[in-house]
Amino acid sequence: MGRAYQNRKESMAKTSDMKAKVYSRYGREIYVCAKAGGLDPSANLALRSLIDRAKKDQVPGHVIEKAIDKAKGGGGEDFAPARYEGYGPGGCMAIIECLTDNPNRTFGDVRVAFTKTKCKIGTQGTVAHMFDHAAIFVFRHDDEEAVLEALMEADVDVTDLENEDGMLTVFTPNTEYAKARQALTAAFEGIDFEVDEIQFIPQSYTTVSGDDRELFDKFLTMLNDLDDVQNVYHNVDLADG
Repeated sequence: MGRAYQNRKESMAKTSDMKAKVYSRYGREIYVCAKAGGLDPSANLALRSLIDRAKKDQVPGHVIEKAIDKAKGGGGEDFAPARYEGYGPGGCMAIIECLTDNPNRTFGDVRVAFTKTKCKIGTQGTVAHMFDHAAIFVFRHDDEEAVLEALMEADVDVTDLENEDGMLTVFTPNTEYAKARQALTAAFEGIDFEVDEIQFIPQSYTTVSGDDRELFDKFLTMLNDLDDVQNVYHNVDLADG
């Protein structure tokens, strides 16, 4: 069906400053996940998958260990998730996921990114209904039917399954993430996920060009420069930019 998704690796930065930001974001997310669901990755599936993803993105082990140790202490920052939505340059739609210890500051910073690029931040639900909140698993496998059978036997609601040159992409509702991951790891020993996460996938795409494209690039840069921002989802077809 050709449903697109955003692969974080495509946007992983190469400069030391940007790498530091990536490490910080993973550290914050691991801290929150361990604090909420437990420190043992074998018992906390979300933490295990997050650590695996961090390692794939070359986050140093000491960054991961420090975040878990901080959660073990129980004190420190009290980060909470925050989500902001709105219309970006050229009428595109954007969802911004944050982890923050100061919601007022974070909202103000995100709002500046909207206003300085002539855009409008909305209330929760403004554009989310135009995205699918989906769990995505991408891995190499040569038997599409076996994968689908394993998921169906585990009573997983599979919304889509794509096969591109032996690389399978499984889409399920976000609520099926844990069940789907357990089913896949149990059925296929040593499975190596290229992508293993929950994302907002746009139901349709738009193109932005000219001045709007310049504003859109500025919009993304401003958001990605914010420490509290974890993920930015949008419906812009970057291939046409």
